[in-house]
Formats: sequence, structure tokens, C-alpha cells
Amino acid sequence: MTKKLLHEAAMERPLLGDGAMGTQLMIAGLEQGNCGEAWNLTHPERVLAIQRRYAEAGSDCIITNTFGGSRIMLTRHGEPERVTEINKAAVEIAREAFGSKDGYVLGDIGPFGGLLEPFGDFTEVQVRSAFEEQAAALVDGGADAIIIETQTSLEELLIGIESAKKAGAKCIIGSMAYDVTLDGSTFRTMMGIEPERAAEFMEENGANIVALNCGTGMDMPHALLAVERYKSATKMPVMVQPNGGKPRLVNMKILYDETPEQMVKGVLPLLDAGTNIIGACCGSTPDHIRAFRKVMDEFLVSKGFEPPKNPTPVN
Repeated sequence: MTKKLLHEAAMERPLLGDGAMGTQLMIAGLEQGNCGEAWNLTHPERVLAIQRRYAEAGSDCIITNTFGGSRIMLTRHGEPERVTEINKAAVEIAREAFGSKDGYVLGDIGPFGGLLEPFGDFTEVQVRSAFEEQAAALVDGGADAIIIETQTSLEELLIGIESAKKAGAKCIIGSMAYDVTLDGSTFRTMMGIEPERAAEFMEENGANIVALNCGTGMDMPHALLAVERYKSATKMPVMVQPNGGKPRLVNMKILYDETPEQMVKGVLPLLDAGTNIIGACCGSTPDHIRAFRKVMDEFLVSKGFEPPKNPTPVN
């Protein structure tokens, strides 16, 4: 039986995403500033261990360890010739993490890490080439969807969407990073993009799911507001990945201050608002996702669905 496309499945019942990768890699030994994406080749067992914990916590969707996997980003780490190898390995690892569970692997394309001309030094041709190469590797590797995440400008987002379409992605997710204003009255991206405009833009340009992740101050209550604003502008499925609280510097390490018990309080309001995919971003852990799973299963039962049965973990 053919697996449903991600955006179709998410419209039928809410799905659970995963949590942070970067902070988990650091806990596993990645030094600050080093290339976590290269670990798909040099330390695949450590990447697999992280993603397997998310799968065992109940994630329906796992995002590949390729946030900085474009040629532009990998060049900064001296890895420009291993773009395809790194991205394909990431899809394979995420798929293996699910074991016998038929989960969704989301191929991750993060920002290229600069500004487009005339504000920065990168041309559209350079960024498009990098995104097309990465998207092709992720799709060829078997990703179920492409997520273009932590986006702040519509110009870069559009290049990502078009690159994913060219690669033949079955589902395209556009995920914006919003910052709450100093007075707390609203939120927008660094480049001034409001949620309604982002949603309309994605729908106009062929994305399948509108999302948010990361950002400054984008906690669970703000994610709920974003869902409401997205849903006022589009009928596309909505995905949210708020951070695990606010970052704090403790003993020269960045820690996030929201526990699973605190963060999970925001899950039911998101489900009641019709959020289609709920995950978490920076600072979140498998324990956060496990708490989300419990609330989501109770919600599914209350709506007449049978919660998913997770298979016995693979050792």
C-alpha cells in the first residue's frame, strides 16, 4: 500500500514532529562551530542514536541532519565536494531511525547563511545552484518531503521552493523564523515578513505546508497565535516547531529553560486550533517529544482516532 503524501496525511490527523538536532549533537560531542552535517559520514552512529530516540519517543516525522548541508554552508567547513554524499547519508540515517515504523523523513534545507545582492555578497544564481544541488540529493536519497526552514526573506524562500519543485519533491514545507517585537505586541521575520503574507506567498508559489520554527521569543503561546494567523490566510496544513524556552549561557554552554512539563502545556491548545504537525526546535529533547506524544494520543482518542502504535525499538 502506497504511503500517503505528508500534507495529505497531516490533513487527516495531527502528526508529531521531532525536536532539536543541533543542541543534541553538541551533547553528543560536537564542538561549537564544527560541522554537524559531516557527522552523517564520520559519526553516523551518533546521529542515528539521536534520531532513534525521537522515533522511540513517538515522532511521526524526522528532519534530516542537513540544516547546513548546502554547498555554500559546507564550503565554510571545507566540505564542498561531499554535498551529495552528506545529504543522501542523512536521509538514510533518518529512515533507519524509524526501524519498522513507516514514518516521514523530511529533508532539511536551512538558510545559506548570508544575504542576497544587493544587500549581501551572494547572487541568486549562487544560492539557486546550492539549493538545487542539495534538494536533488535529498529527494534522490528518498526524502518524503523537503522543509526549507528558518527563513526570514521571501526571496530566499522562493529559491528554496523552486529548487525543491525542480528536484521532484513530493511535499514542500516552507518554515519561517519569526521574532517577537520588543513590546510583545506582534512578531515578524528579521526581514519584516508577517505570517499572513508568508502563508499567501507559499500557497501562490506551490508549497504544500506552511510552518514556523526557531525565532526569538516564539514560545508555545506565540506559536498558537501564528497558527491562527496562518489559518486566516490559507487552507494549507500548518506545522509549528517552537523553541524549548529561552536560551541561557551556563558555564559557557547554551541551555534552554523550558522543561517538557512546561512546554507540553501548549500542545493541546495547538491541537484544538487545528495545527497539523507539532514538533519543537532549539533546546528541545526526546523527553519533550515524548510528553507531546502522550497529549497528542489522548487528543486523538478523544476525537475517535486510534493513536499510532510504536513498534518495539530497534537495538
